[in-house]
Amino acid sequence: MINTYGQPLFPDIKYCARCCMPETNEGMQFDEMGICQACQSSEQKIRINWVEREKELRKILDYYKSLNNEYDCIIPISGGKDSTFQLHVLTKVYGMRALAVTFSHTWFTETGKYNLQNCLEKFDVDHVMFSPSRSLVNRLARQSLFKIGDACWHCHSGVGAFPMQTAVRYKIPLLIWGESIAEASGRATHRNPVRKFDRDYFTQVSAKRYPEEMVNSEISLREMSAFKLPSVEDIEALGVTGIHLGDFIFWDDERQMEFVRDVYGWKEDKVEGTYKNYKSVECRMAGVHDYTKFLKRGFGRGTDHASQDVRAGLLTREEAFELAKKTDTERPPALDYYLSITGFTEVEFNAVMREHRAKVTAGGGLTDAAFNEAVQAYRASQVKP
Repeated sequence: MINTYGQPLFPDIKYCARCCMPETNEGMQFDEMGICQACQSSEQKIRINWVEREKELRKILDYYKSLNNEYDCIIPISGGKDSTFQLHVLTKVYGMRALAVTFSHTWFTETGKYNLQNCLEKFDVDHVMFSPSRSLVNRLARQSLFKIGDACWHCHSGVGAFPMQTAVRYKIPLLIWGESIAEASGRATHRNPVRKFDRDYFTQVSAKRYPEEMVNSEISLREMSAFKLPSVEDIEALGVTGIHLGDFIFWDDERQMEFVRDVYGWKEDKVEGTYKNYKSVECRMAGVHDYTKFLKRGFGRGTDHASQDVRAGLLTREEAFELAKKTDTERPPALDYYLSITGFTEVEFNAVMREHRAKVTAGGGLTDAAFNEAVQAYRASQVKP
């Protein structure tokens, strides 16, 4: 048997020379040494003057405080580790009067429900939450697979649109998110952020489709109000601005998770599709989200986390590839729930994902035959005789 320890699952794909991120990642770019933008960002972070960046943040926050509005800012939250940390920084460190805003994906785990309520009580903030109807979520979850090759369009869209709707409704111009797009996505670097927040930021970065594009014979435009962006005129009249804390303070999500866990009682839990127990712990469908990415692009959350650990010096690249292969290829138990609410059979689900994979990897090294052969061979190698 050929020894493939420490080798990527798909050898015909180009990978970052330093971590495990493949060329099939959206927006992926490598420098002349074959290093991805996420790895470049991790090097840049060491050389950024974070003291000066923090001063910029303080000026921004002081300005919005000086407006003497009912609220100084909106903090979109899920109750996850990042939004809990955001609440700590903005309320405890900078004394911002914040309105917490949640778009509910309606797929909360019990741990997620606890973490959301716990952070609201610990930080004593006002809170607005919108939950779309169960039937609409189920129908959108089905349409989402066709449109973006992912189960979660309603969440990608809602977490961007509903906080902006709330900003306009309550006249709160400043919205504050956590992790910078330059942090780990590989689509930008700290020195080359590519794009700043605007009305269409979340649509272009994650949702990919506007509400009108999701309408079909089962979904009416009238039902899509929570996903509609405010008008350009309303956004400009209020001066809506969005910033990410990770552009102004040194961001280390694992250390931050340990902090909110130890200080505020935030809880970890088992998460499908990865070996870490904190990312998207609030969502029962996180495993399906990451499995569709694996089926479409040849990597999942395990690769994301393993690559982060390589950059942090916690794993060798070879060790990371082994962890990535193990977690990315696992079929998540939550897929059964997804199939039940959408009416797909697993054969139909896989057929849709094959079409998305063909589009993503057209002309590349992830053909249908190569994908199936590699996955089946790896799974067979893991079965104990």
